[in-house]
Amino acid sequence: MRIQFLMGSQGIRGPSYRFIYGNTKEISSMREKSMGGPMELSHHIFPRLQPHLHSWFKLYGMIFLQWHGATAELVVTDPEFVKEILNNRERYYPKPEADVFTKKITGDGLLASKGEKWTKLRKLANHAFHAESLKSMIPAMIESAEVMLEGWKKYEGKEIEVHEEFRMLTSEVISRTAFGSSYLEGEDIFQMLRKLSLIAGRNDYNIRLPGISRIFKSSDDKESDKLEKHIRDSFLEIIRKRQKSMNEEGSNGMDFLGLLLKAGVDTQEISVEGIIDECKTFYAAGHGTTTLLLSWAILLLAINTDWQEKARQEVLKVLGCGRPNSEGISRLKLMGMIISETLRLYPPAVALTRKVQREVRLQNLILPANMNLNIPALALHHDSKIWGEDAHLFKPERFSEGVAKATNNRPSAYIPFGLGPRACVGSSFAIDEVKIVLAMILQRYAFTLSPNYIHSPIQVIAIRPKHGVQVALHAL
Repeated sequence: MRIQFLMGSQGIRGPSYRFIYGNTKEISSMREKSMGGPMELSHHIFPRLQPHLHSWFKLYGMIFLQWHGATAELVVTDPEFVKEILNNRERYYPKPEADVFTKKITGDGLLASKGEKWTKLRKLANHAFHAESLKSMIPAMIESAEVMLEGWKKYEGKEIEVHEEFRMLTSEVISRTAFGSSYLEGEDIFQMLRKLSLIAGRNDYNIRLPGISRIFKSSDDKESDKLEKHIRDSFLEIIRKRQKSMNEEGSNGMDFLGLLLKAGVDTQEISVEGIIDECKTFYAAGHGTTTLLLSWAILLLAINTDWQEKARQEVLKVLGCGRPNSEGISRLKLMGMIISETLRLYPPAVALTRKVQREVRLQNLILPANMNLNIPALALHHDSKIWGEDAHLFKPERFSEGVAKATNNRPSAYIPFGLGPRACVGSSFAIDEVKIVLAMILQRYAFTLSPNYIHSPIQVIAIRPKHGVQVALHAL
């Protein structure tokens, strides 16, 4: 009541708080109804995936107050507010504690950690994914894509479901480039992380009463505990193998795991548990984003065959029929525009959350301590006031002169990889991989959307194609 009065006195309204659950029951009910079946072939997915926001924006305005249990959440869509929150220069807006299931996916790794620990981990991650390191990862990306495309020969002239193909490809790429292991060694880990993600997704709007889950464990609690233990044991085995080879050969390797182990040996700044958490974070985040970006890009190019042909001609002009290289992929301007537009329509994260550390002034608002700030990236990316009345259409040309021009000089309205010091450290890795894979596909194949494709985007943490992406494959 105090928070509602304080915010109401500043003109901020929202749906009423309901005892224990806040607004989570309403939100779950609206989402279940809107995502229950397929939709028409349209990219106007915001009302489907976030029907509560779509409805409440109309009722309460573009900044309003909602409740996740007893926690107040201010939904913020003003790009200037977004820039101030995510840049976080005064450190007033840290990341909130992850929920119990998400914590099992990432541990206390780069995504979840704070303060001095985050600073150390971020420095390590920046070193692992700087430009020179990325160049050294390109051959593994190409080799993995060649293996996948060799398997595509049996689908020539037929239908292929590409989402699962890309899931296997990106799993292998992250295994090889980040950990030096093969896809087969990482397959069990990926399967367990996928199961954990599904559990986290279906519990997103469940309110857990403090202490109750320790006494009465749900089936999801029990299953996630087992998965967490198995994932930890699997990574421990990979780490032990690498440590053994380091002791025998004297080399740690320049992949991410090698750098983590070197930091652990040289500076004692990261423990074995810390290394496991970082491994979990990069396995979970490193392949999921790229899988979905590839899947949605192929869907959009299968529908918009004019842009597919433009992209193909650019690839053939820059790369010919040869292997991609770092210099060549940096010159694929049209490809970059297509990727940017795909990330706008189907962003990896639908929302970013921060916490108000203490009472603070945000632009013209006074915010109380311990309130959460919800930045709905999907809403920003589909806002017609920012992008124009064609905001729901696939138009890569809007990025021809960069993000600032595309957003009418409000670049913080475009946040596919976040913004500020906690922006995704692996964004260049993901975009390089997508450029390489798309280029290699376009060199070999034309593709059109299969009549069997069912357009049913759902949000389970990220935006996923519920029934996969089926295209008809035509050899060139």
